[in-house]
Amino acid sequence: QVQLVESGGGLVQPGGSLRLSCAASGTTGTINVMDWYRQAPGKKRDLVASITGGGSTNYADSVKGRFTISRDNAKNTMWLQMNSLKPEDTAVYYCHTKSMYTLRDYWGQGTQVTVSS
Repeated sequence: QVQLVESGGGLVQPGGSLRLSCAASGTTGTINVMDWYRQAPGKKRDLVASITGGGSTNYADSVKGRFTISRDNAKNTMWLQMNSLKPEDTAVYYCHTKSMYTLRDYWGQGTQVTVSS
C-alpha cells in the first residue's frame, strides 16, 4: 500500500504563492504517475497537474503558466508550486497516485488552499 501526506496549504492573497508538498511512503516502487487534484465546495474533484516518474508533466488549462509540478523520486516527494494565485484556485488540494499493478487509487487527506483578500 501507499500512503500520501500533503502539506503546505493555507490562506494567501490574490497574486500570492504557495508550495504544496506530498510525501509518499509504503510500496512506492509500485507507482509511476503522481497527480494533484483539487475540489472546490459544491464542485467535482478536478485534475490540476500530473507528473510521470520520468518527469513528464501535464497541466489543466486553468493553471498553465502559473503552477509547476515537480518530484524527487529518491525522496518520494512531489511538489506543486502555485504562483499568481486567484480566488478561483480556492479548493482542497489532494495528492493522488495509482498502483501500476493493481490499479488501486491512493489519495492523501487533502490540504486547504484559500485565496482571498
